[in-house]
Amino acid sequence: MQAQGRVRQTDLDSGRVEKGRKVGEWTYYALTGSGRKVLVQRYDYDRKRLLYFRKPDEHPYRHEVAGSWQSGYLERPPLYIGGDGALSTYMRQLQYPEQARSKNVQGRVVVRFVIDTLGTASNYQVLTGIGSGCDEEALRVARSIPHEWIPGRKDGRAVPVEYELPFTFRITQAQK
Repeated sequence: MQAQGRVRQTDLDSGRVEKGRKVGEWTYYALTGSGRKVLVQRYDYDRKRLLYFRKPDEHPYRHEVAGSWQSGYLERPPLYIGGDGALSTYMRQLQYPEQARSKNVQGRVVVRFVIDTLGTASNYQVLTGIGSGCDEEALRVARSIPHEWIPGRKDGRAVPVEYELPFTFRITQAQK
């Protein structure tokens, strides 16, 4: 039996789409600093299963084990389905607040949230803010990201993990 649906392929992803939904196995790529294309994820949408991921640089994450929050290394950090490329699609929806633009406020806002064992994000809060409407805008965008997270894993089990997402507010010449 032949699979139905159309194949979608871009420079950074490929897979089948049926009735507007991704189905079957998808591959996701990213570009390195030198411009080389590398595989970052393979995900099976039918089985809702991560088949492969390129391990990111290791650093400790705050995670919950047996009701207690601790900091440490994970077997697998939380991942967004499609990788950073897919996540950046939503982050580009950031709109510079007029109040910040008129005051020439620039900088980085870090939003922290928890990704639970089912891949759902919640408990959004500004960890580092710059004010003038930027903190609220970063929260708005973070909350608008679809819940397509793959939970972090520790000792073979999914665990809730605190995830930090940075948003940069920089006024360019075109915005002045």
